[in-house]
Amino acid sequence: MGFMFCLFTTIMEINKDFLGKLFEQAIVNPRLRQNLDLRTSTNDNSQRMLNALLPGTVVPIHRHPQSTENVFLLCGKIVEVICDENGNEIERIHLDPTIGNYGCVVPQGAWHTVEVLEPSVIYEAKDGKYGEDGSEIFDAFKVKEA
Repeated sequence: MGFMFCLFTTIMEINKDFLGKLFEQAIVNPRLRQNLDLRTSTNDNSQRMLNALLPGTVVPIHRHPQSTENVFLLCGKIVEVICDENGNEIERIHLDPTIGNYGCVVPQGAWHTVEVLEPSVIYEAKDGKYGEDGSEIFDAFKVKEA
């Protein structure tokens, strides 16, 4: 996944039009989602991004062994699904800002995925750069474990 770094020379307004453009990119993306990296340099060792998600996108069960993950829903409806060590669902957290459910913090090392109920944009933040933070996808972990 390629990231572009934001170079903020003016204030970036994250409004309905801005999110609409992100959704337009997600629609033409075969993965049915589009990320926008909000870090400002390669020296930023975090993950801070907006992620536009469309129904039908597949987010593999994964975990972040070295960091908690903060998920805040700006618009839409999603379910954050927490799984056990065998990949079985153990908890469902319904996020919907229209009823006051704005986000969650996924504990360090918890297996999780997301179900997208309607076009949604989340803000995700965690320690460690994407791809360099020790994150694991469940299927690959199980193969390695066997």
